[in-house]
Amino acid sequence: MKPIYLDYNATTPMAPEVVEEMLPFLKEHFGNPSSGHLYGQKTQEAVITARQRVATLLECLPEEVVFTGGGSEADNQALKGIAFANRECGNHIITSQIEHPAIQNTCRYLGTQGFRVTYVPVDKYGMVNPKTIEKAISTDTILISIMHANNEVGTIQPLAEIGEITRKHGTYFHTDAAQSVGKIPTRVRELNVDLLTVAGHKFYGPKGVGALYIKKGVNIEPFIHGAGHERGLRAGTENVAGIVAIGKACQLALGEMEQRVSSLTELRDYFYKLLQEQIGGIQLNGHPEKRLPNTLNVSFKGINAAELLKKTPEILASTGSACHHSSQTMSPVLMAMGTDPDNGYGAVRFSLGQWTTREELREATDLFRKQVLFIRSSKSSD
Repeated sequence: MKPIYLDYNATTPMAPEVVEEMLPFLKEHFGNPSSGHLYGQKTQEAVITARQRVATLLECLPEEVVFTGGGSEADNQALKGIAFANRECGNHIITSQIEHPAIQNTCRYLGTQGFRVTYVPVDKYGMVNPKTIEKAISTDTILISIMHANNEVGTIQPLAEIGEITRKHGTYFHTDAAQSVGKIPTRVRELNVDLLTVAGHKFYGPKGVGALYIKKGVNIEPFIHGAGHERGLRAGTENVAGIVAIGKACQLALGEMEQRVSSLTELRDYFYKLLQEQIGGIQLNGHPEKRLPNTLNVSFKGINAAELLKKTPEILASTGSACHHSSQTMSPVLMAMGTDPDNGYGAVRFSLGQWTTREELREATDLFRKQVLFIRSSKSSD
């Protein structure tokens, strides 16, 4: 039996169109974009085109897009770059308790460098209250970083409202949009953000390439020092093939956005209904409506999720963030949401993608049903 892949939030396969666009820059067009000769001109044109494609998806200026080595690097560049460039204005940073480790661990590092970090709580749906953000702001607050959509439960944060608050108080506002770019609209002006993180491999591009939107006029320190690549903010010869690929992924996402949202929402809700009807005893984690269209995080009450997935190797899903997969501790995201341990340890994150089929979801439900019923019957007979 072919494995059923339901872990698209961890990473996505590359779209065939992305691979096709990328290949010539792995085989033929190898020139350095900084070179003035013909080979360099060819790759420089490709980078310019890709930057325009990313900017078009985000609805920003091309010069506001900086290419990075991935989402985690973009998060680091945003937080460290703003912190070190603006420390004379203050040393306070605000983030949430459910951020990705790329944000939380960067904040912990900045805490060792003289910065003060406030981690605001979330409600039972994993939602940040904008009023809590405003209460946490002080005269020395220089940066607020709140993810657009949570990688585990899919909850979408009220960024536009938070952005209005940050502008009123004159602080910079960053969002880690690694999980939302390519899945839902991420227009930076509408979101009211100053910086936004993009990760290529989360929406059918390759691993090892990302982007950081930096609003024109934002005071930020260069992340990698060297030559003048990426407007002097991220030195190093460009990963042209990767940049071409993420540009193509953005172009595809723009053209397919409405269809992706509609079809994935339908599939997600169909799967949830199947699990409810055929297994029962499950709890939805995350906001019931304001949630990524592809993400379904459910708890099988009284079941150890890691044990369940181990007994159903045909299903490739996650017990939470892929970064926590080897850990047997309860997901920090669910803990922050106040999920009780009986449900928390039974949480499985299913994340669907453009190649997920109804037949696969029916097969997955049947496999889970057999194992869940077996585990529950075994416990009841003990």
